[in-house]
Amino acid sequence: MPDEIVLRIEKPHFVVKLHKDLLEVDLKKGFRKEMEDVLEARPFIRDSLGAMFQWMIPLDVPLYLITSVEADKKGTVKLDIPGRKDISIRLKPSEAKKLVDALKELIPIEKQKEHRRIQAYNQAERERERHLSEALKHSRV
Repeated sequence: MPDEIVLRIEKPHFVVKLHKDLLEVDLKKGFRKEMEDVLEARPFIRDSLGAMFQWMIPLDVPLYLITSVEADKKGTVKLDIPGRKDISIRLKPSEAKKLVDALKELIPIEKQKEHRRIQAYNQAERERERHLSEALKHSRV
């Protein structure tokens, strides 16, 4: 579950919510909003079919997945996310600067946390395999 909101930008048709570990772009109304609600309410659908809908419905993006973020002079923020369609968010230039600055501060922290989570998982997996191997050796004796 996302923690407190670091930055919130309200637009007429969508809301951008930046958490310490997640970027949400939520629609406010219409068919796309209804589809977004269905996908967010049923994680198994989102996980299996989310890639099909990502071109029309913004999905929540963990910050560690974002490889680059930039804003142009008009205020369009572009997020590069490998394996997914890039996200472009049209904002005012001042809003875009705030979002980009916050993302550039938070993304490295989340990438580091994800790296530690992967290392801890791999270490636990090696330990489990070692214990299993030892148990098999002792059961054969």
